[in-house]
Amino acid sequence: MQKRTLLPFIIACVFFSAISAQAQELGLRFGHINGNNVALDGIFSTGEFSRVHGNVSFGSTGLGVDALWNPIYDDIPDTDLKWYAGFGPSVYLANDFRFGGAGEAGLEYAFSEVPITVGFDFRPYLFLVEVTEFRAGFGLNVRWRLN
Repeated sequence: MQKRTLLPFIIACVFFSAISAQAQELGLRFGHINGNNVALDGIFSTGEFSRVHGNVSFGSTGLGVDALWNPIYDDIPDTDLKWYAGFGPSVYLANDFRFGGAGEAGLEYAFSEVPITVGFDFRPYLFLVEVTEFRAGFGLNVRWRLN
């Protein structure tokens, strides 16, 4: 029992350490995330118009990890908003292991006075391993810009 409780904590610590070394933004995501409702949220720039959006989600039943590549990340003309879309792998570690893919489409606003970014997105999941299942949900991201 202790190993099942300790393993998600160790995985989360390793992931958080890795993203804090290279991340441009760190924060939290609230809403439906891979079977849970809150996640550590990180953004890694991979170029001027693409990035990786990583989440480690926690819940009463397990640990979820998403690593979504956003090849589309651009300004919305005549506004201060940016929009993004992407896809990537999704893993859920619990009594019922799930592996599959996730998509993402959203909007975000970066405050100029304080280094905070707020975003809202839609994320569909298609799990293929252990069970075949489709899930979808909305989320709210609040992140601190590190640079």
